[in-house]
Amino acid sequence: MSWLKKDPFQIIAFQSYGTNSHFYARGRALEDESIDLEARNTWRLLVNSWKRFETDEVKNVGLDLKLPNNTIIKATTDRKGYFIVEANLQDLKTLTNDEGWLSFELSFNDVTIKRNIQNQNRFPGELLIPSSKAQFGVASDIDDTILQTGVVSWLKWRLIYNSIFKSVKSRMPLEGSVDLFQRLHRGFSGKNANPIFYVSHSPWNFYRYLELFLKQNNFPKGPILLRSVSEALKKKQEGEKPQKQKEILNILKTYPKLPFILIGDSGEHDPDIYIEIAEMFPDRILAIYLRSVKHKKKMLRVRSLVKNFKTTPMMLIDNSQQAIEHARKHGFIT
Repeated sequence: MSWLKKDPFQIIAFQSYGTNSHFYARGRALEDESIDLEARNTWRLLVNSWKRFETDEVKNVGLDLKLPNNTIIKATTDRKGYFIVEANLQDLKTLTNDEGWLSFELSFNDVTIKRNIQNQNRFPGELLIPSSKAQFGVASDIDDTILQTGVVSWLKWRLIYNSIFKSVKSRMPLEGSVDLFQRLHRGFSGKNANPIFYVSHSPWNFYRYLELFLKQNNFPKGPILLRSVSEALKKKQEGEKPQKQKEILNILKTYPKLPFILIGDSGEHDPDIYIEIAEMFPDRILAIYLRSVKHKKKMLRVRSLVKNFKTTPMMLIDNSQQAIEHARKHGFIT
């Protein structure tokens, strides 16, 4: 928070997903620190990184969520400013566009809030309800899968450097990844509108950064599913699944008739997570694509896993064209 002036409140709605009868949205209410996502100056990038994590939450405040049919759903932020809006409703698909996106509007309903609120207390949000034209869904990692981050570098120094000292405008997608994802989104008919879910272990603090990266590079729009800093830092209970795995399992359970392609990299835990998911849902996972990373020891282990895994097609790929060729051969794309 600025010492000289009070920052206005804002509501950030994270792109989420639901069904024709189940509305589920989430986001966070924060003071608007005016982070300049287009900054390139080193000092401004450092300031942005500080603001991204030194958040001032709007905690325990009431919100209204308004649907296009004027239905109002109530919610309250928690002590970290996060909120979840969940409701069982009917015929939500009638409110979506051709791609399956349902637009809604959020506002603060607490009349005791005296501080200036930007946008006349109206904040946009979107929810994806996969189109009936969908042939399959895609659940993909982000780091070192479509965005070069250096997550396997020594002490993750390259990941830290890229996250702090590189503007989103200067970040480039891995070669061919946009073409691959656009083809998978369009599917075999070229008009399938297959849903893409971006699932990462990055904290929600990077949501707008990643949202802009995907948009400016023309990746298909899709829910971006991250985790809170507290989730990243807390010690896991014995047998507890990683957050990324929980998210993908929830997606599979939300859409029980939709098969999926899983995309990740060989650097961290994606191979183990995806293998376990495929073994749980052997008839639902069409293929697994794992992008190779420059780490000899990790690659030796992953190659062994891939060689011995027979439940569903699982490929190590050095470039996106290999995945495109496999997807075309199996009728996922033209």
